Amino acid sequence: MPPGVRLVQKVSSTRAFARIAPHLVPAMDRAVHRLTRGKVLLSAQMLPGVVLTARGARSGLSRRTPLACMPEEGGESWILIGSNFGRTDHPAWTGNLLAHPDAEINWNGADIPVRARLLEGEERAAVWQVVLGFWPPYATYQARVSREIRLFRIVRR
Repeated sequence: MPPGVRLVQKVSSTRAFARIAPHLVPAMDRAVHRLTRGKVLLSAQMLPGVVLTARGARSGLSRRTPLACMPEEGGESWILIGSNFGRTDHPAWTGNLLAHPDAEINWNGADIPVRARLLEGEERAAVWQVVLGFWPPYATYQARVSREIRLFRIVRR
């Protein structure tokens, strides 16, 4: 584990982080990603990350959202975690994927067309255990909210 990861995990589990991060982290990620032409995603220095481009559920407009992700074996699929930093509502991007599962990600500077699928039941439970091993603060986020954190598997189209 790289130095500082445990500290970041501890800080990211706090309620103060949950209040501030949703406003600060995505804005910084979008700006740096744009300035580096897709080569750098700041938050990906701690966790792997993608920039998801999906159509808005209501508007139909293209929405770009930087997200942490959990790559799966083989490089053909990723898990997206709708934690919303442990806030009470589902993040908007999850509703967008439910309405329009065909999307695109920017992964390591490459644009990749993907299809998203919400994980449910036993499949979700199994993946959730892997996600908790990958980034333990997700357990704190889930304990803080009454909603079930949405997990999506996105695969190359």
